[in-house]
Amino acid sequence: MLSAHPSTAPAAETAQALYGKITRKLIPFLCLCYLAAYLDRINIGFAKLQMLGDLQFSETAYGLGAGLFFVGYILFEVPSNLLMEKVGARVWIARIMITWGLLSACTLLVTTPTQFYAVRFLLGVAEAGFLPGVLYYLTTWFPTQRRGRIIALFMIGMPLSSVVGGPLSGWIMGAFDTVAGLRGWQWLFVLEAIPSVLLGILALWVLPDSHHTATWLNADEKALLQQQLGQDHAEGQHSKYGFRDGFFNLKVWMLGGIDFSILLSAYALAFWMPTLIRNAGATDNFHIGVLTALPSLAALIGMLMIGASSDRHRERRWHIIVPFVVGATAMAASTFFSHNLLAIVLLFAIASAAILGAVPVFFSLPATFLTGRAAATGFALACSLANIAGLVSNSLMGIAIDVTGSSSGALWFFASCLLLSCLLVVALPARLVNR
Repeated sequence: MLSAHPSTAPAAETAQALYGKITRKLIPFLCLCYLAAYLDRINIGFAKLQMLGDLQFSETAYGLGAGLFFVGYILFEVPSNLLMEKVGARVWIARIMITWGLLSACTLLVTTPTQFYAVRFLLGVAEAGFLPGVLYYLTTWFPTQRRGRIIALFMIGMPLSSVVGGPLSGWIMGAFDTVAGLRGWQWLFVLEAIPSVLLGILALWVLPDSHHTATWLNADEKALLQQQLGQDHAEGQHSKYGFRDGFFNLKVWMLGGIDFSILLSAYALAFWMPTLIRNAGATDNFHIGVLTALPSLAALIGMLMIGASSDRHRERRWHIIVPFVVGATAMAASTFFSHNLLAIVLLFAIASAAILGAVPVFFSLPATFLTGRAAATGFALACSLANIAGLVSNSLMGIAIDVTGSSSGALWFFASCLLLSCLLVVALPARLVNR
């Protein structure tokens, strides 16, 4: 049994047992939620393989529609996160998941570019606040030195969505094509929306609003957790608390710029990899799905390894800079092998492992200098700024392919932005972020 006196320094194994328990209770479910969210966001990349031909959309129209998701996401990111702080994580995360699942399914009704744009925009509005909301939620459960690994465990839902969703999407589009008069891409949106709605309903029973209301923690465990979180906040005496502290903090805007560069490359891979793999020589939708899953599997491994290493060494900056350089190099190199299927998959795997592998480390940074309402605002603002990249990335890819017949120019631009963002990472004081 834990000591009833929270001031008593707990044994390392006692604290480890507590955080292990919290991890088992929260992270698998949240990871599943993120998997469903990301799959509903990017399955348009697989639907594109049939959808553009059926609806006679141009590459530019697809890129704009894929990108308009992020306009809705950006506009409602900060308000959504602030509302979550008021109504509680349990209810708000459930609301987000149910509404985005229903709207994702509505994509099957699209017949014109205008309808496509409207549905994608509304899907972004519905999903706004989920990622920064969960990241803020995790700061109320885990102290700074444990967050790199924990955020990595949560965020493996992102590459896992492609590991699972790639082959699944390819299979659905083949197996369900023409069933009940619907094309495979239409069934894709319906079937992959169902898990989001079900998980949203389940969230009402699974997620406590905070450790104070968690029925699976006893009084001693709650006291120990409160003590360690309080100590963590005390160590960060520079931390800011209020809304204005988050919104007007220069470091938050710097983080937004870094994340913007990350997502330029990440979304190019997420939304266009099926097309680029098909252009490199793959033809069957299921095989395209399997090949798309391989870089995502590499990203999953990269997240776990880089996140664990960052926590072990209590170092953040170089665990971001080195992967960025490797990822940018692989992205640029891929332009020389656009018709070599093996080389494209290998280079995309290296880029995914490096770029996405650094993402959990990056997302552990805001809470090192922000707490409370400022942290909620800071997470949401950084994500909002960064998600402009979703619109820019998809639009540039579509225009580049329509105008030049190649994605090379866009990929070089994304790689260059990733390298430039390393300067912003260097500008963050090591004493501030290496905790």
